[in-house]
Amino acid sequence: MTNDNIQTNAFLGKNEIRAQFSQAMSAMYKEEVPAYGELMDLVADVNAASLEQDKDLRDQLTHTDGLDRITEERHGAIRVGTEKELFTLRRLFAVMGMEPVSYYDLSVAGIPVHSTAFRPVDEVDLNQNPFRIFTSLLRLELIEDEALRVAAQEVLDNREIFTTAALNLIDRAEAQGGLNAEDATQFVTEALETFRWHTKANIDKELYNRLHDEHRLIADIVSFHGPHINHLTPRTLDIDAVQVGMPQRGIDPKAVIEGPPQRKCPILLRQTSFKALEEKVFFKQADGKWEEGSHTARFGEIEQRGIALTPKGRTLYDELLDETRAGVRAGEGTYEDLLVESFAAFPDTYEELRTEGLAFFRYSLTEKGVEISRSVGVSGTVDGLLEAGILRMDPIVYEDFLPVSAAGIFQSNLGDGGAGIVYSNPSQAAFEKALGAEILDELALYAELEQASLTRCLEKLSEKSLPSQEASEAA
Repeated sequence: MTNDNIQTNAFLGKNEIRAQFSQAMSAMYKEEVPAYGELMDLVADVNAASLEQDKDLRDQLTHTDGLDRITEERHGAIRVGTEKELFTLRRLFAVMGMEPVSYYDLSVAGIPVHSTAFRPVDEVDLNQNPFRIFTSLLRLELIEDEALRVAAQEVLDNREIFTTAALNLIDRAEAQGGLNAEDATQFVTEALETFRWHTKANIDKELYNRLHDEHRLIADIVSFHGPHINHLTPRTLDIDAVQVGMPQRGIDPKAVIEGPPQRKCPILLRQTSFKALEEKVFFKQADGKWEEGSHTARFGEIEQRGIALTPKGRTLYDELLDETRAGVRAGEGTYEDLLVESFAAFPDTYEELRTEGLAFFRYSLTEKGVEISRSVGVSGTVDGLLEAGILRMDPIVYEDFLPVSAAGIFQSNLGDGGAGIVYSNPSQAAFEKALGAEILDELALYAELEQASLTRCLEKLSEKSLPSQEASEAA
């Protein structure tokens, strides 16, 4: 995990290539889905108002170098059909400094895919451009209809989702350790083709309907020349305001914001979206002509990111979600009301989250701490240093996704088709074999960020004396 801001041997930094690709993707999607542009304008207005009204939030983002990234922040989602496609995508994203983080088994929600998220992992790289792609691999082995599996596999085996030039540039980047500015520009152009929308299907309408009847997502993955980007998500600082504002701009939002309820200290991830578009497509016919039809796949999504939770925090989060669902099943109230009621048990101040070990924090020296570090050595517990105004803590942003949220967004936007199917059969080992790499553990990454920030502070404070045993244990 090294910072790649510095150009070496005339190679363009991976952060810059990723930024160019993210901007190109956003421009393409805005052209393909005009409602996305309206959504971006709404999010920009809400974010500006949030920063104006909440000085503490502005200070927090400024202090952690997170303010500049908000405007450009995006995540997208793509679904591929074969292990070969996933393997090459991993190589493509590596050119942009994006690594696979966390394993998501969406089969538990009746969706026959498993996934990872490609993203930068270094803190400096994240602040420069935190672009993420949630990437799912179709699991044909979970489909019981053997004839349908064979038909789908044949279609997937006969397509190539990458341009020849993109493949050549991936090879070049791997062989020489990077791309120069000219090659990087071409790489972005060629890589974008993989994510472009195609109106002409690779199959006839009869096969499409069979795939669709099994699950809408299977039809979406198999039927077209490439795995078009199905949503591109900006980050908002107030998702409730965006939810209220969408209808005022002619955008039809889904009914419920997914994730935890509204809180003073946001945790993990909340998201909402506008409903998927029904778009005109054309299916192959035996006589070489095209038959008009429709396909529903692409939608607009908005996210609000909160603090990353520790394993203890994630356990409590899951328990409260289970409690909410149990209450709904028992007819005790609406999901929204019961969610708020259940999460009253989740501490809602940063100090409580820290002292109870529920969330990850980034530590830095205050102005007082900097002055002390320049003159005399000092040691103490983390609690004591915070209380004395020597240390400062800020939330570490949750950079990843929630399996339940991901599945919920897909189901609510693609319709109920297949929602009653249960495929549950996680297989991270199989996914990693197809990927050609191990998946990074997001909890370990957050723990490393927290520990590294605290270690830096203690070293600066203790230049004339070793850190105390108490502080080391508190770390």
